[in-house]
Formats: sequence, C-alpha cells, structure tokens
Amino acid sequence: MKSNIALLMSILLATLCVSAAQAADSYTAPRTEWGQPDLQGVWSFASNTPMQRPERFASQEFLTPEEVEKEIARQEARRAKADAAAAVRLVNPEAPPAGDNTGGYNDFWVESAGIGDNVRTSHIVYPLNGRMPSIVEGVKVARGGLGPDVPGERPVLYTVGGIAKDGPEDRGLSERCIVGFNSGPPFNPSLYNNNVQIFQNRDHAVILTEMIHDARIVPIGDRGPIDENIGLWSGDSRGHWDGDTLVVVTKNFNGRVSSFFGAGNSKNKTLTERFTRVNMDTVNYEWTIDDPSTFTDKITAIVPMTKVAQLYEYGCHEGNYGMVNILRGERIAEQRATTSEGSN
Repeated sequence: MKSNIALLMSILLATLCVSAAQAADSYTAPRTEWGQPDLQGVWSFASNTPMQRPERFASQEFLTPEEVEKEIARQEARRAKADAAAAVRLVNPEAPPAGDNTGGYNDFWVESAGIGDNVRTSHIVYPLNGRMPSIVEGVKVARGGLGPDVPGERPVLYTVGGIAKDGPEDRGLSERCIVGFNSGPPFNPSLYNNNVQIFQNRDHAVILTEMIHDARIVPIGDRGPIDENIGLWSGDSRGHWDGDTLVVVTKNFNGRVSSFFGAGNSKNKTLTERFTRVNMDTVNYEWTIDDPSTFTDKITAIVPMTKVAQLYEYGCHEGNYGMVNILRGERIAEQRATTSEGSN
C-alpha cells in the first residue's frame, strides 16, 4: 500500500513540475503601486534537495518518478531510525547517544523538507555536473560542525563550530551571532529558519533573513557602490530590474567569512542574485558566485522559495547566555583537569 502511495506521489510531483513550468511561462506577477513586480512577503527556502549533485546522477538535472519514489522511501527509513533512537532515550534517559556526538538538535526541530514541487538532483546547476568546481591551489578549506572543535586559527571564517574555547573569537560566526549558518548571502537551505522577508518601495528592496535577523538594504537604480575599501559582512548590494526579475549584485564582502562551502574567504567574491516571482506562491531564487580567488569556475544554483505566513524573532543566544556558558564550561573543564593531574 505504501509503495503504491509513494508511486502516486512521485507521478503527481512530476506532473506538477511540468504544469508549474508551463504556468510560469504564462504567469504575470502582481505589481506594486510603482508598477514593479511584487516580491513582498515571507518566503521559505527550506529544501531536502542537496546543494551538490550526487555523482551517480552525472548530468541528470531532475529525478525521474521512480527515483522520487526511492527518495521518499529513503527519507521515511531515515525518519523511522531517528524516531527509534529518540524512543530509546525517552524510555531510558541514561542510555548513551548513538555515536560520540550528542548533537545540537533532534528531528523535531528540523525543517529541511522543501515546500512545493522541486525534484532537482541538486541546487547547483552550473557547473553542469551539479557539483562544486575545483578550489584554487593553496586556498584553505575549513567547514567546522556540531562535533568537536577542529584545528584552525583566528579569524574563524566558517559559521558552525569552532577551533577552541579560549575566547569568543575562537567560535564560529553563527555562535557569535554575526552571520547565520544559512543566511549567506547567498541563502543556503539548512536545518531550520530557512526564511526570508522581502520589502519594497520605489527605489529600494530590503531582504531580511530570519537567521541572525540580518537586513540587506538594496538600492535599486543607478546609485554607485560604496568605496571598495569598505568591507561588509553581507557585502554591498545594488539592484536593478531585468524585466520581471530583480537582479541584486553584491560586492565588497569583508573577507571574514568563507566564500562558499567553507572554502577561502569572501574578499574578492561577486554574488549575483535573481529573484523572479513565477506564481502566487513561489519566487525562483537563482544565484551565481564569481570568486576567482577561491574557485576555478563560477557557481550557479537555483533554490525555489515558497510563500509562508510570517517570520519569528530569532533570539540567537536566548538571553545572551550561550557564549558565556560555552566559555565558562571550558574553564570548569580545565580546572577539573588541573585538579585531577594534581591528585595524581
């Protein structure tokens, strides 16, 4: 019975994708009072599509109905395994966690399932194999993570994890509440809070991400960029209209965050984003990174964004205790280690 339902879902998804593409060709976006396409609202870029295409798909851009069925089954099996592990902990709270990492969150908090009809094999569409281009020789790569600290030095350019706990400068940028781990720019679907709100007036757009509540104010028109010696965490954005598409070009990143996927830094990165409303509930979000200091080729990705109700306040440290407690915990661990060595 389940397999029949999954097959029906896969055929329906494939059919909807074709219908959506046809509808997008004939769709005319609503206009603001200034006659511009109306992109305003809250949009979710949550997705369970991988950023990079698994190598087994080669140049295949979309899943077949049969592959959608297999993917549904795989995700159901993964959920069942996670639920079983959580049930063990519920019955026996003293049971050790699976593996050596307690993790940051269980599946209850994760919102990685996409909304809508995206059956791509990857978000990256260029290079044509759907995978990251080669990294320039000598460029450092550091990705961090929720596990143990990784070797490295200040400044920490990645968002999650850290290199030590001697001071806040040893922690990742999201732990320091500077840059969200999914908010970029560009937006990168992740565990949760994959939401953004767009505001418009005649000559500006504001792109507000839920994660770390960062707001980019984008002048639209011929206004020149800021001085190239001024670097910003989210870069300096300038916008213009290309038909019904809002094009946002961002330069002048400060170089204190990785360029993308933990590689290099953002100092010489140029990001071009394209926002196109393709139906009442969907904005097609396409971006291109051009960073010859880090990558041997450009990177282009397509991430559909689906209309949702509202943003919620993101309290990064929920009372600002997070960083203090991380550092305090490490000091206590050091004291215990010293005491233990002295007793021996």
